Amino acid sequence: MSLVVPDAWRAPDWDVLEATLGLPALNVHQVHGNRVVRVDADTDPRALAAEHADALVTNARGVALAVRAADCLPVLFADPDAGVVGAAHAGRAGLAAGVLPATLARLVELGAGRVTAWIGPHICGACYEVPEAMRDAFGADHPAAVATTSWGTPSLDLGAAAQAQLTALGCTVLRVGACTRETPTLHSYRRDGERSGRQAGLVWLP
Repeated sequence: MSLVVPDAWRAPDWDVLEATLGLPALNVHQVHGNRVVRVDADTDPRALAAEHADALVTNARGVALAVRAADCLPVLFADPDAGVVGAAHAGRAGLAAGVLPATLARLVELGAGRVTAWIGPHICGACYEVPEAMRDAFGADHPAAVATTSWGTPSLDLGAAAQAQLTALGCTVLRVGACTRETPTLHSYRRDGERSGRQAGLVWLP
């Protein structure tokens, strides 16, 4: 699933998604940063899709928040008791920029207290090969991320980094174990290159 369609502000499959959900599915133009946007029931989907950001939060019911990812982490947040949800797109650059703490801070502003975070399918530490200098630099701030590929080269475990960060911030963290690169039914930019599609992670208040 992708918004990259010539002469269109979103792909036709997004209409199918919304029809299936019976809800509007709101998303932003993801840029691997840390900007968080609050949305509500009357947010204009087209205008929002042009916003450069990587996370959304809301306390509005009947609005689905969506993030897209191929190897990056789709992270979904919820505090059902407070009536607050959020969604973040977190790759290496976004994690380094602090997109997850920024999202959690906005959720707290909306009244969240006991937040559960779901980390969706992403490339695993056994597959996400990076230069040794990059691993060491990122690992200095996120030691849980330091890893080695299955073929013995430096890598990063972004899921472990996100889990450690969110746990330290007081979230209950749940992870979906599938690796995007290793799972043929999931999209992976590392595996498929430019032709790769995207998964979508969605969360909403009924």
